[in-house]
Parts: sequence; C-alpha cells; structure tokens
Amino acid sequence: MVRIVKCVKLGRELPGLEKPPFKSELGQRIYENVSQQAWELWMQHSVLLINHYGLSLADPRAQEFMLAQMEEFFFGEGAQMPEGWTPEGSGGMATKGASPRK
Repeated sequence: MVRIVKCVKLGRELPGLEKPPFKSELGQRIYENVSQQAWELWMQHSVLLINHYGLSLADPRAQEFMLAQMEEFFFGEGAQMPEGWTPEGSGGMATKGASPRK
C-alpha cells in the first residue's frame, strides 16, 4: 500500500518514501514529511551542488554541507515550491531547479 504524506516541499498530499533515506533525526523528518517526488527533486539538486562545488562525499565536511543543504531544501525558509509550480513534463508551467552559479 502506498503511504501518503503532506509534502512540505510541494505543499500537497503525495506518495511518500518507502523508508527513511538514512538513519538520523533528519532522515526520519524527511520520511514523515517529504514525498517521493520531492525527494527526486532533491536528488537532482544534490547533483548540481556536488558538481558545482566539486564535493567529495567521502569528506566529512562535504557530508555536513550536503546535510545542511538538504535540511534547507526541505525545511528551510522559502523551501516550498512557488505557487502553481508543476513538475517538468506534466503539462503545466514547469520550473526547473536552481541552476549552477557561474
């Protein structure tokens, strides 16, 4: 059975993650409050961050940075997607994730 959550990122009820993405308080908050669709947006955004900053996730400082960015992405001020936003390819007005800085 599909678990439904009120997604903090997308502002509507959507299918949630099957399990917490990792074992921590943040992982549990994400599991309880973030949809699968929003998690996929984070995965795309995280690739941008890793490439832009040249991060190695073997570095504990990079791991801390990514966890802070993840918390901000889902729970920070202004974390919810703009009103009227729909995912790319769904026929609505699509808003892409943040573009890399130049």
